[in-house]
Amino acid sequence: MKRHHIGMLLALLGVIAGLLALYYIAATYNTVIHTHFQAGEWEESNTVRIVYAVLGWLGTAAGVLSAVVMWGFWQRQPWAWFWGAVAATILILAGFFPMIPAADSGLPTPTVWTFLLGSIMWFGMLLLGGVDKRIIALTFVAGMAFVLTFINGVAPISKFQTTFQRPREFTPGPRAFWNGLYIILQEVNWWGAAAWAMFIFGAIRRRPWALPVGLFAALMSMLGGYILGIHHMLEAGRFSMFLPAPIVSTILFFLLLTPGVRRLLQEPSE
Repeated sequence: MKRHHIGMLLALLGVIAGLLALYYIAATYNTVIHTHFQAGEWEESNTVRIVYAVLGWLGTAAGVLSAVVMWGFWQRQPWAWFWGAVAATILILAGFFPMIPAADSGLPTPTVWTFLLGSIMWFGMLLLGGVDKRIIALTFVAGMAFVLTFINGVAPISKFQTTFQRPREFTPGPRAFWNGLYIILQEVNWWGAAAWAMFIFGAIRRRPWALPVGLFAALMSMLGGYILGIHHMLEAGRFSMFLPAPIVSTILFFLLLTPGVRRLLQEPSE
């Protein structure tokens, strides 16, 4: 099978994954919302209202982009594999996160198919693009930081709601401070996740700006994640799931500063 045929097949997986994201997120949207609400987790149900809608749009857009990539391979365009990798990165996120609130409610997690197809497409596109296997390994870890940092931007939406104070009932103090901090760190983490995605795209093309963007992504994830994680750990008396994102980002931060990785990112692609 020729290279462009393999690329078209991988892009077809992306189209299917995008359609599945559209269907399954829509199909499970109200079920997950009402299951959390009936369990007394009203703040979680409100969070799902927001995040599912965002991921449904992203997953659908990535599926449409995959259709364009399929056409690109058909026309044997050199850009096709890169934009296929972009679409796959988005599909992985759109498929992975919806599994968490569904599983928490004891519900099925059908978006796992979007996640699996996106993962196959991601590795396939990078191999088709002739990306150095060291870059693939580095961006795979960065992909973990990308997803985990995005998740750290979701949880503060719930935290903000549970610490919300009505204007007439407002009292200054730690609760009011953390309420403000949650809403700010929510965006800090999502912008950190977006920066990790940009780093991945830059690294696989060996762009000069990949390194500073990666350092920025790591610092954003560390700033948002450690503050939330340490506070939650002290509050709950146990390990916080806010911490994996900044821990992975910390490892990547120091890895990016090593001469070997800096040279790797600066080497011209073949």
